[in-house]
Amino acid sequence: MTPDATRAACALIWEHRAEGRRFETLPEALRPATRAEGYAIQAWLEEESAAPLWGWKIAATSLAEQKHINVDGPLAGRILEEMVVPEGTPVSLDGDAMLVAEPEFVFRMSRDLPPRTAEYSQAEVMDGVAALHLGIEVPDSRFADFTKAGGPQLIADNACAHLFVLGAEAPALWRDLDLSQHRVACTVEGRFEREGIGANVLGDPRIALTWLANELSRHGVTLRAGQYVTTGTCAVPLDLRPAGDSITADYGALGRIAVTFTA
Repeated sequence: MTPDATRAACALIWEHRAEGRRFETLPEALRPATRAEGYAIQAWLEEESAAPLWGWKIAATSLAEQKHINVDGPLAGRILEEMVVPEGTPVSLDGDAMLVAEPEFVFRMSRDLPPRTAEYSQAEVMDGVAALHLGIEVPDSRFADFTKAGGPQLIADNACAHLFVLGAEAPALWRDLDLSQHRVACTVEGRFEREGIGANVLGDPRIALTWLANELSRHGVTLRAGQYVTTGTCAVPLDLRPAGDSITADYGALGRIAVTFTA
């Protein structure tokens, strides 16, 4: 795809996002055929924000989720500053078709990890982490049926990034914990409870973060100091009612995060 085509595809996706509209597929001339073309489309999203890129999300971090949306591996997406909702602020579900919330482990970076030929090891990546935060992602897609879009188009659609709630910084003891076995008690107030575990995130949130650093490196992108990376849902997504809901994700010794959703 030419730069003009990738920019036009991004503009079409952004227009649909702003207007709350959806399409079946991108027009053939604007449709990415590879992951690289999907990321080239996605990269233009940064032009839509006046602020530096806030961070990254990872989608499809479990085999079940990959099977559900018909992709062959995880997907990376950009989180713009405008997508971030402070904890304690009600989150609107207006125009949201997915209607799910996802509890996640979130890392804040302390140094740049630039593109390079050799893959980053998990130890190198974790050495570049400043802190762990708690988070709730609220995804959505511009495709009427995101299960049929395919990996390249979903990447172009920013890996279904929509809104994100950043919670408190976790105590430093997280570095000594086995995050793969760390459990998260999720409650949708008055309706149901569900348990999550770090192993649902590519086996371990640290593994997911390492994947993200190397995925960006492969596509010539730097993971920068100060950026946040939310590593994918650690629980089966929490279904939300269009009329609104309140949820709590209790990470035990690491803290808790609560979010209220409005119609």
